[in-house]
Amino acid sequence: MIIVGVHDGHDAGAVLFKDDEVYAVNEERLNRIKKYRGFPRLSLKAVIEMAQVDPGDVDVIAVAGLFRRQKRLLELEAELSKVFGKEFKRKTIFVEHHLAHAASAYYSSGLKESLVLTIDAAGDGLSSTINIGRDGELIRIAQSTYIDSLGDFYASITELLGFKPMRHEGKVMSLAAYGKPTYELGSIIELNGLSFENHLKVIGVEATRKLAEFFSFPLERAKEVSSNLKRGIMDGELEKKAIEIAASAQAHLEKLTEELGLRLKDYGLPVSYAGGVAQNVKANAVLRRIFGDIWVFPAMDDAGLAFGAAAFVKAQLERLYGKWKPFKLEHVYLGPSYSEGFIEEILKKLGLEYEEVDPSFIADALVEGKIVGLFQGRMEYGPRALGNRSILADPRNPEVKNKLNLALRRDVFQPFAPSILEEDFPRYIDDLTGEPNRFMTMSYIASEEFREVAPAVVHVDGTTRPQSVTAEISTTYYRIIREFKKRSGVGAILNTSFNMHGEPIVCSPYDAIKTFREAKLDVLILEKFAIYRY
Repeated sequence: MIIVGVHDGHDAGAVLFKDDEVYAVNEERLNRIKKYRGFPRLSLKAVIEMAQVDPGDVDVIAVAGLFRRQKRLLELEAELSKVFGKEFKRKTIFVEHHLAHAASAYYSSGLKESLVLTIDAAGDGLSSTINIGRDGELIRIAQSTYIDSLGDFYASITELLGFKPMRHEGKVMSLAAYGKPTYELGSIIELNGLSFENHLKVIGVEATRKLAEFFSFPLERAKEVSSNLKRGIMDGELEKKAIEIAASAQAHLEKLTEELGLRLKDYGLPVSYAGGVAQNVKANAVLRRIFGDIWVFPAMDDAGLAFGAAAFVKAQLERLYGKWKPFKLEHVYLGPSYSEGFIEEILKKLGLEYEEVDPSFIADALVEGKIVGLFQGRMEYGPRALGNRSILADPRNPEVKNKLNLALRRDVFQPFAPSILEEDFPRYIDDLTGEPNRFMTMSYIASEEFREVAPAVVHVDGTTRPQSVTAEISTTYYRIIREFKKRSGVGAILNTSFNMHGEPIVCSPYDAIKTFREAKLDVLILEKFAIYRY
């Protein structure tokens, strides 16, 4: 059976299930427009080509989200008609926004029975749901309206502090580590049963204005304050206040997450989780400590809705025919790949000098202090680079952070993350519960040893957001880290996404070469070929 998933909102993308094969990509990676909003024309073409199927072979078109204004709905229908023909409506099923989020989490978890959480800003009138997944069925037991939105609360804090809402919430989480919570925010939003309750009764910019009054923070100076923070100027009066607000908002998010987790604990079920708020790795860690472990869908935000819509339809059809069984997503290398022959042709066409290398060469380069762009295999699906579209560096040198921030134009207060050999995970992580996390969806407390040997990938509060690497899943990447360990004694490397700040992660060899040049990286690895900065 062939099922296509389509999401045409922000973070647009497409997914194709061909029996047990999965192909997935988001539009931003192909059209190079960050968090692109619109029909995923290029993504849809890409997944069909990767799967080597004809549009006429597609059995079901699963579209994420129910409600669209007339103009957008007609545009969606016109685009689907171009690809699948005039009879496309006969095979199209629309899947509600939070049901798609829930499906992405549950149907990728490998669990037969699970509590399934979705929390975001809003979609199809809701901002959170609590579900029970059982034998392939999703049963909703609680929900919050779009007004009572925990995600919108955090987005309004993001806007208040001069960052872009629905995009830069991770910056607020990073900034929070530099301060202490000084404001009690229970009068703003709190938990009511298994739902959230927003006492402001407004969302969006209206909520931002009310929060500015609550904190006595000059909204008209927000951009100035965020600009200073991005450059590391944190000692001004307003900058200090902004950090306190960030710390308070993060603490309140974690508090509400903990309260919800403790109320759900009595169900005695493992947790699967998706939605924009699931990007907050600190809050995820709160749930992990309550439940021992949780599954966070790696493309947890709206970028994963196409997957969720397709996964939901696939599961329902399997249940209908008595064929459903749990499926565990073992990796997210689901995007486009490029052959060595294709890459070599590009290098020759561009007149670039290159040589063939192996993982030992990359390890040597890292030990020598070089910054390496790594491009190999199928591109990752979701917001994290996990060794196929990554920039690598030696985590032992804290000064490499400044070098990378300058090269990639990153904000100085944002931390870098490590990729760790799975066998070294227990040594480097103090509060490990459950399986080592392979997708960078979880925050942990770094061990004393790890803080000493890898200071470049430990945040100011002693936490780290690691990727566990195994030889079975990431063979070449594992060999690189293993070779680095032989030379340095450290079973981890710094891994950040292969892109300039504010741009999508690179997809093609052309993207990689462009970013390599712009960032002035020392070495670029394109499959087995290495090129150097001159």
